[in-house]
Parts: sequence; C-alpha cells; structure tokens
Amino acid sequence: MGGTEIDDQASEDLLLPQEVLLSAGVHIGTRVKMRDMEPYIYKVRPDGLFVLDMEKMNERIKVAAAFIARFDLSKVVVASSKRYGRTPVSKFCELTGAMPLLGRFTSGTFTNPSYSGYFEPVAVLVTDALADDQIVEEAAAVGVPVIALCSTDNTLSNVDLIIPVNNKGRRSLAVAYWLLCREVKRERNELPPDVDLPVPIDEFETSL
Repeated sequence: MGGTEIDDQASEDLLLPQEVLLSAGVHIGTRVKMRDMEPYIYKVRPDGLFVLDMEKMNERIKVAAAFIARFDLSKVVVASSKRYGRTPVSKFCELTGAMPLLGRFTSGTFTNPSYSGYFEPVAVLVTDALADDQIVEEAAAVGVPVIALCSTDNTLSNVDLIIPVNNKGRRSLAVAYWLLCREVKRERNELPPDVDLPVPIDEFETSL
C-alpha cells in the first residue's frame, strides 16, 4: 500500500490513530465505483482499488452513533448476512442491547404481523447495503430509517445514512463496529468521552 496512503488527509479528528485504521484497511474499497459513492472516495490506487475517505468515515460513525443512541436499543436491529459481519454484529449487540439479525433474512420479518418472528424495529443498521438488500427494502417499506456500512460498490437506494468503510474485511468490520459501539456508549453517557471500550477490537473480529 506504500506507507500511509492518506498522508495529506488531516488526522486530528480520527476516532482511532491513523496507523490503526490503515492497518485494518478500513479505507480500502473495491475496483468497482458506483456513482452514489463518489463523494466518499478519496482516490484510486495504481492497482485500480478505490480508496475511501477516512475523515468522512469518522464523521459518519459519530453521526450514526448519535442517531442510534437516541433510541431504545432493544428495538434497533443490527444485521449481517455475511459471515465476516456476524461476530462484530453479535458483540455490538451484546454490549449495547441492540437486536442482532444474522444470516439469511426471512421475508416478512418487518412487514407480516402474523409471522412468528415478526419484529418492529425503530432503526436498522446493516453491514452491507448490497448483501443485506432485502432487509433494507423491508425496513424502507415500513418507514424505518436505515444506516448502512457501504464500500465503493454500494448504491444508496433506501439508505438514509451511510458509513463509508471497507465492509468486506474481517479486521475492518471489527474496527467499524467497535468504534460504533464505543461512540454509542459515549453518547448515552455509559462511557466517559475519553475512555475506550473495556473490550478489545480483537473480540469483535470473526475468527477464520
């Protein structure tokens, strides 16, 4: 990757030291660039990978955490149909009290009151707007706000708030959910503003 890829991006406001974010690859996108994601792309590397803007990622994590923290967290659904997102989501929900939704999504979960697994969320956070598109569509159908982790290959259809981040890497997802968890707890005054989670990022990372 050639040293620090974002040498000329200011880093004072980053939620973690720049080297931690870089080593986790939170800024590494894909070789696909959707028009919706253009405002969040910092540059394209010589190998064709698009690089996400880490400052915007940090800003959006803060905004998303402040938004989530306003709700009864037991009614906030956090979802991942992808394997690498399951441990981060589980740990986030364990520490915040949010409702995890892992693996295959059953149609009607948000829209069919006669379904045994019916649930009425007040907000939905998805790990990948593309992989979790059915969840996004159902949430939108019942007017529930959707927050989504989005890489360069995502579209923003039915997404109300995006967090631009590498949503495919194990370590990147661990860092993203750890940060979200920390910021939600700070917003709810469950953690002082200068105190980290007592749980390390490693515990948010899916094992191989």
